[in-house]
Amino acid sequence: MHTKWRRIATGLLLFGISFGYVEAAVVLYLRTLYEPIRLRVNSDRTTGDLFPLITRDQLHIAAPGSVRLVGAEVVREAATLLMLSGVALAATDGRKLWLPAFAIAFGTWDLFYYVFLKVLVGWPASLLTWDVLFLIPVPWAAPVLAPVIVSVTIIVTGLVALRRSVRMNGLHCFALSLGGCLIVLSFVGDFPNILAGGSPHRFPWAVFASGELLGVSAFLHAYSISTKLNQL
Repeated sequence: MHTKWRRIATGLLLFGISFGYVEAAVVLYLRTLYEPIRLRVNSDRTTGDLFPLITRDQLHIAAPGSVRLVGAEVVREAATLLMLSGVALAATDGRKLWLPAFAIAFGTWDLFYYVFLKVLVGWPASLLTWDVLFLIPVPWAAPVLAPVIVSVTIIVTGLVALRRSVRMNGLHCFALSLGGCLIVLSFVGDFPNILAGGSPHRFPWAVFASGELLGVSAFLHAYSISTKLNQL
């Protein structure tokens, strides 16, 4: 069992690391493509600052041929999630292990995306630099530190749950779901302003921290109960 866990975990970690590089390379290409457009639209923007985002109308005026790439990027993000889901499904032989496997692959991919982007272009300047996390269904934005915390959390909990069965009751699932919703809310709460071409408002760290604390507490409580039951 230990050998099987180590094999699966190693495979997921290797996939996540390598896929993180692929993601960083794609983003490097996209930024190189859009940087001249950004400078034309927002000439006073600081190098390395992604905000304010170019609105669809501004992009249509400045570079009409690039508008279709926005749709392609949204589909690429959806395909990325499907790819991570598929790898997790292929790596495990049980439905209960799919979620931990997905968490490991997703967290590793996201964490090493930032590592490799730092290596390739020296970005982000700090963990408090703002980033666009996703575009589905609306723009997600946060300081880099927030997704890094989430990635480390789900990697660790995923590895634990993959190695040892963690039995969750309805209350645990509700707490985890609520915690996840709070984290997502902290990422997307400012999307109307960002879509309109505004700079991000102050990040709601209290909402984010509440979601993290709730989710981690629920997992640890479920893990503690599962450990005691396994010892009986």
